[in-house]
Amino acid sequence: MNKLDYKKKYKELYQPKEPVLIEVPPIAYAVIEGCGDPNETASFQEAISLLYGLSYMIKMDKDKPNRYFEYVIPPLEGLWWVDNSCFDGLNIQDKNQFQWLLMIRLPEFVDEIIFNQAKEKLRNKKQDDHVNKLEFRIIDEGLCVQTMHIGSFDLEAQTILNMKKYVQEMEYQEDINENRRHHEIYLSDFRRTKTANLRTVIRHPVKKTSD
Repeated sequence: MNKLDYKKKYKELYQPKEPVLIEVPPIAYAVIEGCGDPNETASFQEAISLLYGLSYMIKMDKDKPNRYFEYVIPPLEGLWWVDNSCFDGLNIQDKNQFQWLLMIRLPEFVDEIIFNQAKEKLRNKKQDDHVNKLEFRIIDEGLCVQTMHIGSFDLEAQTILNMKKYVQEMEYQEDINENRRHHEIYLSDFRRTKTANLRTVIRHPVKKTSD
């Protein structure tokens, strides 16, 4: 049986080669919110572990829902901000100020009931109340610009500046606010991949300049 690979089926969402405008549909995610330097904060690594734990619990559960289909677990993603400011991925000196929402896309057969059932099974398996931090959330990003960044997260600035230039040329403007965030999609596992080979989709919300 062929497995649905979201990165391959929805290349427009996950495989931009250069800056491009895109209308992102509402997508259901498993999410965990936290704060602090991702390189030093234990809760960041814990959040990744819980998100993948839940994702594999759903995928490998022997009690398959009627609408179940085989699929590849989608990549880890993150929304980032600093004190509810319009953070655009630039000019961060103190990573301890970061606030983040880590998330993994859920397959379409997963509704909130199936999510909570899997969450309860994961809690029983891990005997860890931190599982309660997992939430089911539908995120509707709407009109965005996105591009691919290759390499270190600390070197994203030039990629973001190129994307900003494209937005201006297309007569749009960024629309980052408390509800629309700087978004990163981690196509590489940054825990195991050489820094120079990391592939990250950077996505920013936009609107027409005249809006």
